[in-house]
Amino acid sequence: MATWNLTETRYHLLICNGSSCKQQGAEELTQAIRKEITERELDRVIHTTRTLCNGRCQDKCVLLVYPEGHWYKEMTSTDAPSLISALMEGKRMQEKISHTFTGDGLEPAPGTVLGAVKSRERVEKVSKKM
Repeated sequence: MATWNLTETRYHLLICNGSSCKQQGAEELTQAIRKEITERELDRVIHTTRTLCNGRCQDKCVLLVYPEGHWYKEMTSTDAPSLISALMEGKRMQEKISHTFTGDGLEPAPGTVLGAVKSRERVEKVSKKM
């Protein structure tokens, strides 16, 4: 098993490969992103991790970018070049963002399906907002 030197890493991409995302092309997305990173010689700058379900099956394929905390939805292998370009230019693919981490939690983008609530406390909090 490898132990990577991550001291030059600026971005960590978490690519969902849960069953819903896999059925929608997550493996192809993962390979396209990794190929793009390698071709641009960005292996030291961008680290990828293939995950299992991230709980946003509605948004398949899901990809998370940290440290910014952007959650991308409906990603496909054809989005790989645009995503890597956006990262290197300090931009984001706004039309693909479903959530952004604010420090206080994940803030959904306008029009995002909120989904099921995970706890009773959260149900009460969400109900008060509506």
